Amino acid sequence: MLRAAVVGLGRWAQMRIDSVQGKSNDIRFVAAQTRSPAKSESYCRDRGIEIVPRFEDVLARRDIDAVLIATPNSMHADQVARAAAAGKHVFVEKPLALSLADAEKAVTAVRKAGVALGIGFQRRFYPNFEEVRTRLKDGRLGTLGAMIAEQTGFAGLFMRPDDWRADGRESPGGMMSAIGIHFVDLMIALAGRVRQVDCVNERRASAVDDTTSVLLTFENGVAGELFCSCATANYSRFAVYGSRALAEMVGFSGQRLSLFAVPDRIPERGPHAMPEPEIIKQNQFDGLAAATNAFAQSVLKGTPFPISREEILHGIAVFDAIVESGLKKHAVAVRGAHL
Repeated sequence: MLRAAVVGLGRWAQMRIDSVQGKSNDIRFVAAQTRSPAKSESYCRDRGIEIVPRFEDVLARRDIDAVLIATPNSMHADQVARAAAAGKHVFVEKPLALSLADAEKAVTAVRKAGVALGIGFQRRFYPNFEEVRTRLKDGRLGTLGAMIAEQTGFAGLFMRPDDWRADGRESPGGMMSAIGIHFVDLMIALAGRVRQVDCVNERRASAVDDTTSVLLTFENGVAGELFCSCATANYSRFAVYGSRALAEMVGFSGQRLSLFAVPDRIPERGPHAMPEPEIIKQNQFDGLAAATNAFAQSVLKGTPFPISREEILHGIAVFDAIVESGLKKHAVAVRGAHL
């Protein structure tokens, strides 16, 4: 059983803890460090979690094997590096860092320490995404041509100006650190490395840059489009366009997968006559638990986390280029990572 501590105990960290605490055979949270301990006393007491005063105290504890980093974005890279140097395995909420340079330093520290690194890209673990990935690999989708992702929500309309997520230094690139980076990861998983990005950020109806659009060009020629907004109703869609079939995941956990097959020849009724789509509905699935347990298993079994460090770093390189593109208002090439 992996004994873990959480650093930062906001809503998302609590959701991740609750997905596994008392339910997993692989991981248990035994300690927490937070800037607001009084607010967390009842929560921690009910779950058998000890509140630890300082981050340094977490790192010094021999009865803690791993650390979950769930602090504001700008703190991630340094805390990952420090935890790794202390011999702790590290799971970090996305993004790993706010720049490629900081991400490289964090991953270098992890590699030198010989500890495991996991990241909160739970969408990789959704069964319907794995179904799409399998069908792309075995040829049932044909040649991949493009991917389109969109996710919207209304959180920005109610965000307080003093919320750290409203600070452009903590959340650069508009909706990228909150939403878009998830879909960048999914696209990298399917199409590989990105060559160039072109981003447009706008502030339409809130106190933050609430509307983000990105065009991505992959090294293999695949095209990607990404749209995110936190100033409208909730919606999520990820579509993969292949030469033999179109796959469309709808829902925040991709719970409805529609597969539209390309006919073998033009139907007699005309080119617009299409076969009925295949529908796969995902049963109740906890992506937070899946990602957290996968991290614990990577430590306990000594196997790689399902999302490689190279993919994590390339995702930050893409994120870095998107932020730059949004500021400069033109396309930007994606830089390579160095370790």
